[in-house]
Amino acid sequence: MADKLNKNQVALSLGIFAALCHLVWSIAVAIGIQSYIDWVLLLHSIKLDLLLTQVVILNVVILLVLAFIGGYIVGWVFAALYNWIGKKVK
Repeated sequence: MADKLNKNQVALSLGIFAALCHLVWSIAVAIGIQSYIDWVLLLHSIKLDLLLTQVVILNVVILLVLAFIGGYIVGWVFAALYNWIGKKVK
């Protein structure tokens, strides 16, 4: 079957992508994105009293690890389902 997905490759790709997205978010918070978040919420007619806190490196590391693990699991399950459905349809 040529269209079978490699579960580990898909899982690693999604895990790394999820971790990178959260790394970008952490960097944005660190450089002070509060006014941008307020502006984006106002564009959506949303007024929330949210305050971004200071970045704690340990929290960032935990966030990145959890994002990677969650992305890995979702990617693995997606590839497994894709392959399973591919067997059933053929």
